[in-house]
Amino acid sequence: MHVVAGLTAVLALAWTAWRGVAQPHVALAYGVLIALGEAARRTPRGAGAGARETAPVGSAGTLAYALLGEVGGEPASHGAAQVVAVVLGATLAGAVGRPPALDRLARRVLNAAFAAVCFQPLHGCAPSPSYPLLLLLLLALTALCDAVLAAALTRSRTGGGPYGPLLREELRALPGVGSAIGAGGVVMALAVAAAGLWALPVFCLPLLVTQLSVHRYEAVCATRRQTIASLARATEIAGYTRPGHARRVATLGRAVGRELGLSGADLTVVEHAALMHDIGQLSLPVPVPAGATEPLPPEERRRIALLGGAVVRRTGVSPDVVLVVERQADPYRDQPLTARIVRTVNAYDDLAGDPACGPLRALERLRLATAHDHEPRVVEALAAVLARGGPAPSGP
Repeated sequence: MHVVAGLTAVLALAWTAWRGVAQPHVALAYGVLIALGEAARRTPRGAGAGARETAPVGSAGTLAYALLGEVGGEPASHGAAQVVAVVLGATLAGAVGRPPALDRLARRVLNAAFAAVCFQPLHGCAPSPSYPLLLLLLLALTALCDAVLAAALTRSRTGGGPYGPLLREELRALPGVGSAIGAGGVVMALAVAAAGLWALPVFCLPLLVTQLSVHRYEAVCATRRQTIASLARATEIAGYTRPGHARRVATLGRAVGRELGLSGADLTVVEHAALMHDIGQLSLPVPVPAGATEPLPPEERRRIALLGGAVVRRTGVSPDVVLVVERQADPYRDQPLTARIVRTVNAYDDLAGDPACGPLRALERLRLATAHDHEPRVVEALAAVLARGGPAPSGP
């Protein structure tokens, strides 16, 4: 996909250089808008390569330029190649010193090309009552194209897995910031067609407010992630669990949840609960050998889980996370699916980290315990993730 985006960008730049820039003042206005939106982009602390779009102004400007048919009543004369060239140049200019992730840059180039090419049959058409509806249809198609690209890139980045759940997760995210971006782009295109380029700064204000709100929300989430990470490290520093145990359970738990088709919100619950599931061990006067709670009696494991839930409840995380931590020692039929995933993955890491057991025997023991302790569907999803090269447990 990166190669396709690169070839698209090269061809667009070459075509624009050969034919020249049509209506340079319009291209400059949209280029400045996209560059400013990209310059205002912030990368959330601790976010990985798959972080959500945090530059709505730049994205809306890209969409508005791709769907621009008139400027102040005069027909726009730029083509799809110029749209891609302007979007690429403006994005790179606004990201000086902070290069955007290749995945996000590829998506923006391909989405701009898709929207501009689809808009070409409408280019220069006289306005009609159905014109806004056609723009909305193109908006829906572009949003679907972006979701397909994002899911494919996520699947490639995470090392495989079923594509359907990833696509559903991207489609669920569209009604959020994505709807504001799409509506802003269509409104700007229609406003510039009627009022000229002066409409650009006016209709950017709602998106600027949206971007500020997104940044503030990300700051709250970053603080919460730091709190959770500190609690996850507490048991390791105190010597109650093996180094990296919580992080491995969280990483493997997300992979298993994605294999089972969980939504993004449920995957976050799995990750946060996995990071804090051993907090209750701090109440023990003597650490459990290697931090493995699986061999303990059910009553002791239930007491540790309830104590951990009481601590987690004070962190202000979602009640769903607290429920997962508190229900770790219950039979799997009494647990929500997120708790079943954390319990099974935690048991696997405990057993596989024991030199006397190992990964293969650990999976065998989990399969033998599917009558009461572990759901068969979760165990098989774990086996599928491990077969594709999931994180390996470390020794004691």
